[in-house]
Amino acid sequence: MKSFSFSLGTRKQNKVARFAACVVATLAIAGSVNSANATSVKITTAKEIASTVQLNQTKPNIAQLQISRTQYQAAGIDPFVLIPIVLVGGLVIFVPLFFGGLVVIGEREVGIVVRKFTLSGHGLPAGSLIALKGEAGLQADTLAPGWHWGYWPWQYSVKKESVIVVPQGEIALIVAADGASNPPERILGKIVTCDNFQDARKFLTQGGEKGRQMGFLTAGTYRMNTALFKVIMAANASAHGMTPEQLRVYSLAADKVGIVTTLDGVPISAGELAGPIIDEHNNFQNGQKFIDGGGRRGLQEQTLLSGSWNLNPWFVQVEQVPMTEIPIGYVGVVISFVGKAHQDVSGAAFTHGNLVNQGHKGVWIEPLYPGKHPINSRIMKMELVPTTNIVLNWSGRTERHSYDAQLASLTVRSRDGFAFDLEVAQIIHVGALDAPKVISRVGAMQNLVDHVLEPTIGNYFRNSAQNCTVLDFLTARSERQTEAAEYIKTALRAYDVQAIDTLIGDIQPPASLMQTQTDRKIAEEERKTYEVQQMAQTQRQQLVRETALANIQQEMVKSEQSVHIADLKAQAQIKEANGEAEGTKLRAIAEAEGIRATGNAKAETYQAGVEALGSQGYTAMQLMQIIGDRNVRLIPDVLVSGNGSNNGLVDGLLSLILWNQTGKGELTPRPLHPQPIVTKVQPTSENGLPPIVVNFPVDNKST
Repeated sequence: MKSFSFSLGTRKQNKVARFAACVVATLAIAGSVNSANATSVKITTAKEIASTVQLNQTKPNIAQLQISRTQYQAAGIDPFVLIPIVLVGGLVIFVPLFFGGLVVIGEREVGIVVRKFTLSGHGLPAGSLIALKGEAGLQADTLAPGWHWGYWPWQYSVKKESVIVVPQGEIALIVAADGASNPPERILGKIVTCDNFQDARKFLTQGGEKGRQMGFLTAGTYRMNTALFKVIMAANASAHGMTPEQLRVYSLAADKVGIVTTLDGVPISAGELAGPIIDEHNNFQNGQKFIDGGGRRGLQEQTLLSGSWNLNPWFVQVEQVPMTEIPIGYVGVVISFVGKAHQDVSGAAFTHGNLVNQGHKGVWIEPLYPGKHPINSRIMKMELVPTTNIVLNWSGRTERHSYDAQLASLTVRSRDGFAFDLEVAQIIHVGALDAPKVISRVGAMQNLVDHVLEPTIGNYFRNSAQNCTVLDFLTARSERQTEAAEYIKTALRAYDVQAIDTLIGDIQPPASLMQTQTDRKIAEEERKTYEVQQMAQTQRQQLVRETALANIQQEMVKSEQSVHIADLKAQAQIKEANGEAEGTKLRAIAEAEGIRATGNAKAETYQAGVEALGSQGYTAMQLMQIIGDRNVRLIPDVLVSGNGSNNGLVDGLLSLILWNQTGKGELTPRPLHPQPIVTKVQPTSENGLPPIVVNFPVDNKST
């Protein structure tokens, strides 16, 4: 209070000095009119006089007094006459100020009035700080710029405060020192009509509440009763436990969404995650409308979009998160955890899940298409579903979408007991309008792979492998692939998923079996190689033969002609021989007829002779005739006898040889012997008759 009185006294002295300067200047002008030396006197302006008076008040010294005296003398004014005038003027000024209670408020000031006492003796009510009915103490009404009478210094003290200036881009928070108490469910004072806290009386009479206020000041100039309202701005934020950034206009980037959490309002209902959407609060800038509309404290379903917002940091906290981006080739299925009551609109045909319209709890029936969407990620979940073909590999390879990261090659067992690994690739497609159904049924795309595709495809190939051997599976791979594609297409249709194709990749049978097959195949290939080599050699021989034939083509032509000629000659000889044969045949037939006739004649002759001579006599006669006709010798030319010498046979042979060489043996006489023995038929001799070899029996007695 001492500092307040001191500052008030200082300002009063300044006002008095200025007023005194004006009075002195007026008197000086009036005195100069009656002066005898007026024509030669330099006229001094009121400004110069005022500056002189102020200078005298601040730094009086001898030099200045001398200069002032010189000026006064030049103006025709006696300094000794001026002093009484100044004293009179001071009394004129002091008396209204002190006894009239004059208070002057500048154009950028506001006067805070404190009443020191009242004649009635009534004090402030208990718990009150600001007087509304003239009680002693801080007054609700303030003094506007201008002159105010009746504020005697012994009863009132007026503190002049500068107006509140909120810079552009900032807000100012208000703390009320007086007012009604806040309800237990509220933490901020409600907004009342009080001209932005410039009318303290209205604030208190309209039910304004003490403490932190829901309302705040935006950029501008305000005349406020600083005794009632404490103003917090960016300049003094640190002194009140805040940061300057909290008291600046909140800016939200273009590609961000603001998730709002309110700090005042009734609690959120049990079972709810966020407060419902409230209308007409202008994006949380009017907190009182939010409260009056039944707004709940805590996480809000409504979000803030890009822009600049005047938000009370005691009421609203905003978290900026990136907008939900749906890339090209995907749709977004929204799963909302807040909203209106669940109401299924999927229809009776869809019995594996529930679909709801936008704004309701559950899976929204309409997906979101590619782009950026301001989704509140704290109360909604976005499930991306690819609308392009998805390739899933049951192998060591993983696609970019990573849905098949946990898939491995299938281990199946054949009918003959062999276990082997099988790599499979499945291509699927989910339509944009079918995406909500798929998510409602399985929850996520990864669940579709893990809980539907993996058991379906694995089961099919394990069952299929048990119906055939390993080698049959290898050889009938294309048929197995076609059957698998048809089966899996039918199975996935029940899940609203389109199976585009099923592809069988690498098949890895047991190494021992494959080694056997490899050896067999190598042997078969070697056999084929040998056959090819043999064929090549045969062709090579044919080539050599053809080359040789080409080289002797002329001779071959001659030979062919010779063969043709010989063939013709042979045919001629055959025809000639056939002719001769026919002739011979005819001659033989004729001769045979002649012989037959001759024989018949001889037979008749023999018959007649036998009848005439008898059989023995006629036979003897015939023999003798034959011997005579053929010159048969009855006595041999060489006689070999056994005379007891060993040379008899040799001599006989030598004699026979000599006889043949001398040509005496033209006709070899056939010896007559009771029992001749022919041992060997020799070739014909020179006379054309075969030689006769006779073995004579040796007389055993001579030996």
